[in-house]
Amino acid sequence: MRISSVLPVLLSLCFLSGAAMAADTTAKEPTKAQTAQRDKMSSCNKEATDKDLKGDERKAFMSNCLKAKPAESEKKMTAQQQKMADCNKEAGEKALKGDDRKAFMSSCLKGKADTAEKAVTPQQQKMADCNKEAGDKALKGEDRKTFMNTCLKKAA
Repeated sequence: MRISSVLPVLLSLCFLSGAAMAADTTAKEPTKAQTAQRDKMSSCNKEATDKDLKGDERKAFMSNCLKAKPAESEKKMTAQQQKMADCNKEAGEKALKGDDRKAFMSSCLKGKADTAEKAVTPQQQKMADCNKEAGDKALKGEDRKTFMNTCLKKAA
């Protein structure tokens, strides 16, 4: 007797939860990688159809086509890759080899220019001198700020 009264309630709960789950599924937007792969697949498939390829020939063609790397013009280099290419080119132009090349590449990639190329401007020199003097006097806070202001105006 109990089972027959509980059974309709259980069935209605199952039906309602199934409907709620079905309504919850929404289409998700594909990622850029998925879109790119789909476009590549379509392009390769069209090309294979245009060439009228069948069977193993088609499989081999599709495999090679999908593995193909994008053309150089499609590739975008990151800032680090661009910096590496520029430094490498410059090292090649200077015909550097071995340890000299390693040292140059290291400093170039760190953004450090050659010491001969990196001349200190007069303003930078004034700033360094005043800063050193303020440090020697152990000035801090407002006193340091006032001293630096006066020192930089005096040096000009």
